[in-house]
Amino acid sequence: MAKLDNKVAIVTGAAQGIGATYAKALAAEGAKVVVTDVLDCAPIAAEIENICQGSETLALSTDVSDEKATQDMIDETVKRFGTVDILVNNAALFGTVALGPFENIDVEEWDRLMAVNVKGPWLCTKAASPVMRKQGSGKIINIASGTLFKGSPNLLHYVSSKGAVLAMTRSLSRELGDDGICVNTIAPGLTMSENVLNSDQHMQYRDANAASRALKRYQTPEDLIGALVFLASADSDFITGQCLVVDGGSVNN
Repeated sequence: MAKLDNKVAIVTGAAQGIGATYAKALAAEGAKVVVTDVLDCAPIAAEIENICQGSETLALSTDVSDEKATQDMIDETVKRFGTVDILVNNAALFGTVALGPFENIDVEEWDRLMAVNVKGPWLCTKAASPVMRKQGSGKIINIASGTLFKGSPNLLHYVSSKGAVLAMTRSLSRELGDDGICVNTIAPGLTMSENVLNSDQHMQYRDANAASRALKRYQTPEDLIGALVFLASADSDFITGQCLVVDGGSVNN
């Protein structure tokens, strides 16, 4: 049997890049996967069903910063598959975020980023938790960033948002532990996702970033699959409130 047979997983921000890789990996391990994004997820859902024979998917459109949209996401998932076992809070603004001094960040940009990167995981978890509490189990995987351990410059709003995600993980693990729900975080390093590859600003840092690692190469979305499947599966049933840094050894925390 695959590690996630008969499990139902939701991946936010799954239309492309790292989120699409997460969704494919969960499906490959036997999960029924809900792919959701503000972008069209139908193509990635079709791709998953094509490459993972027998897999079941559901493509939804969800703005994670909108409370009704996140509740609809859970309701549609339960209507189609009966439950929610795994929630991957991946949706976030990064690749398109402009780098620059903190004094130059517009208040509107700060609020928009926080609405997606911080309020989004909270709203998705808030909507999913009653279903998980009722069944007495669940895996919530939040996505932070290695930048929060480094205090990376010129991205104050992004780094601050990912610090909040880690703090949220630790608090949620305490609140949900009695219901058998595990809440953990993956903190990737700079990853060569589609948005990063298309960003001249982020690409200019990739060589220096790779040089800071114990494993001196560029990071790919596929490098995150092992950590994701581990935290989504029964292999991590006694692990909660933790942060797994996956960055080739750049951060030592």
